[in-house]
Amino acid sequence: MAAQALTLLRELARLEAPLEELRALHSVLQSVPLSELREQAAELHLGPLFSLLNENHREKTTLCVSILERLLQAMEPIHVARNLRVDLQRGLTHPNDSVKILTLSQVGRIVENSDAVTEILNNAELLKQVVYCIGGENLSVAKALIVEISSVSPESLNYCTTSGLVTQLLRELTGEDVLVRATCIEMVTSLAYTHHGRQYLAQEGVIDQISNIIVGADSDPFSSFYLPGFVKFFGNLAIMDSPQQTCERYPVFVEKVFEMMESQDPTMIGVAVDTVGILGSNVEGKQVLQKTGTRFERLLKRIGYQAKNASTELKIRCLDAVSSLLYLPPEQQTDDLLRMTESWFSSLSPDPLELFRGISSQPFPELHCAALKVFTAIANQPWAQKLMFNSPGFVEYVMDRSVEHDKASKDAKYELVKALANSKTIAEIFGNPNYLRLRTYLSEGPYYVKPVSTTAVEGAE
Repeated sequence: MAAQALTLLRELARLEAPLEELRALHSVLQSVPLSELREQAAELHLGPLFSLLNENHREKTTLCVSILERLLQAMEPIHVARNLRVDLQRGLTHPNDSVKILTLSQVGRIVENSDAVTEILNNAELLKQVVYCIGGENLSVAKALIVEISSVSPESLNYCTTSGLVTQLLRELTGEDVLVRATCIEMVTSLAYTHHGRQYLAQEGVIDQISNIIVGADSDPFSSFYLPGFVKFFGNLAIMDSPQQTCERYPVFVEKVFEMMESQDPTMIGVAVDTVGILGSNVEGKQVLQKTGTRFERLLKRIGYQAKNASTELKIRCLDAVSSLLYLPPEQQTDDLLRMTESWFSSLSPDPLELFRGISSQPFPELHCAALKVFTAIANQPWAQKLMFNSPGFVEYVMDRSVEHDKASKDAKYELVKALANSKTIAEIFGNPNYLRLRTYLSEGPYYVKPVSTTAVEGAE
């Protein structure tokens, strides 16, 4: 099949108006596996296809774009960057949007590939051209690509800012169109994942602007469109820089998270839960939350309530946040922090251990795994081990392999057993016989099935 495709590709190079051959090639490629095309990648000469894009013929253009999409997938990004540069540059200025999107997606592949991206970055002219070509487009693909290019290095960010593209993006972030604002904040959040990106956003006063928009959101009836993205931005910023500094400098962020948690809107609650989970994923963030005192206790109670009563999707997000908040690496388990996680756990509900056990017994593997993750998060903390040991039937529940039926659940249970078995305090708290049972479970692996002994019965078939 791949050989047939190569023959048709060679035919195209010889013919002046190869419409039938394009249709045939398009049809053949539908049934050629990508792996076969990859083996033939060196033989794929795409010049004629790119040339045909210059003919103003709608069907040819549509066929060429579809064929190129498939064939380019078979090529390594570095090969595309080195050998098809000129074709890509032409594609970026093509009058047809589908050609531009095809080209932009290839530039995207190059930017995401650490070997290939240097081909663009080491070629100042090409990078400028890519940036300026994209600049003429108002396609969201183009904006996302600008952010990807800007994120690669301070130099590439500099090209994108000089061209005015990043400035345009930031203008739209604070502009009047709430839907555009919502997509822009996602891109600005991506830029904030890099140190040079955060520096730039701070210097340009963008972070202060985002904070001010959150302040003004109360009087904006359309704020629900963009507020989730703005709050997520600060959550990510906090965890990448310093939770304490971010929360002290932008108190409106923390305030808004508490407010959203009290909302009746599941979207707002979900964002608040995710953000608390991100913020509390390291010790500094946990201490920031702890400083808010009884407000945080109320928030935890609300998370516990949602974990029990919300939709399955929101329940899982609540459980993930609880796991993140309660986990403490062994080297950070000071008496103060252990007291803190214990009090947080008890704030979640009148009987949190039973709450999570109840959730884990529901017939949804994702919920079951998320509840097991909560137990795993606290499994190496002595207060939690005592709770587990003193809870009727809990140790048996941990050892019982018949509870889990699918691979993900078996893996999640195994992680819980591993966290318990590897803890320094477990033998003392669970007792030696139980400790040995945990070690046996661990050595048998996650998928062990106990052999069923069969007794031969005389005369049985």
